[in-house]
Amino acid sequence: MSARGLVFGKAQGRVLKLDDPLSFWGGFDSASGKVIDRFHPQHGACLSGTVLLIERGRGSSSGASVLAEAIRLGTAPAAIILLYEDAIITTGALVAQMLYKIDCPVVAIRDQAEWQRLSALPRLAVQAGADAIFVTPQP
Repeated sequence: MSARGLVFGKAQGRVLKLDDPLSFWGGFDSASGKVIDRFHPQHGACLSGTVLLIERGRGSSSGASVLAEAIRLGTAPAAIILLYEDAIITTGALVAQMLYKIDCPVVAIRDQAEWQRLSALPRLAVQAGADAIFVTPQP
């Protein structure tokens, strides 16, 4: 698998693939963990504890603070798998890791077919480190 670990850590959870990019600023409620962008195809979906597959983020750099707050509150995804590297999502997860000592690994999968294959699985475990990245199906 061609992947890059953007934020190291390990997590597991049920897979949730978003059909469109999401802005965490204005599109996500950190208190509930739900998508609140009323125009998003997954409006109302709860991201809490999921392995979130999202092509990339959308929008304001303030989204990093919203993601970091959700990680602190325990309402964020457990891990995020991107198709394209995203500085805002990465920054939010890094800030939470540094300030709150809570991991939300972020991985960019560089192959669209592989990303689509992973998005069809029910549960995944993600382990991202400096030496290796493992994304494995879970029962």
